[in-house]
Amino acid sequence: MAAVLTGRRVAILAADGVEQVELVEPRRALEERGARTELVSLHEGTIQAMNGDIEPADRFTVDRRVSEADPDGYDALVVPGGTVSPDHLRRDGDAMRFVRGFADGGKPVAAICHGPWALLEAGVAEGRTVTSYPSLRTDLRNAGAVVVDEEVVTDRGVTTSRDPGDLPAFCERIVAEIEHA
Repeated sequence: MAAVLTGRRVAILAADGVEQVELVEPRRALEERGARTELVSLHEGTIQAMNGDIEPADRFTVDRRVSEADPDGYDALVVPGGTVSPDHLRRDGDAMRFVRGFADGGKPVAAICHGPWALLEAGVAEGRTVTSYPSLRTDLRNAGAVVVDEEVVTDRGVTTSRDPGDLPAFCERIVAEIEHA
């Protein structure tokens, strides 16, 4: 694979309860293409990943607290899902400022599964066409998003996908979006 993302820095914003595969697969795809990723979270130390929201998986080392992170230091943002992680994120003002900073700066933003909850809370989903895990779709519509049921959707720099089954298309799209940003 060509290292088309060499020199690019990508923040992965996640908290305890992140769906492991939705953290690991995008990170792997980005790093295989040359990007440098940083795990940004609400606290220092590690976060607990989950499998299927209920089975504890691995712990991942946090590279930077979101309260100390600046969107200007990154080229793109990825928000993995799992039900719990995005719910923690959307209740944190620093995390929402961080998400808004990417969208306002015209930088690629990607969210999968329940990750669009963070986009909704940050005011990034309004007026955009998005997809998500089915249980979030009413929330997204109520926030002013146009919701579709497709494996991957990109609208004005914001890429969304529905669930882990969409990861191949999601990863391919985010690589392309960052490469051409």
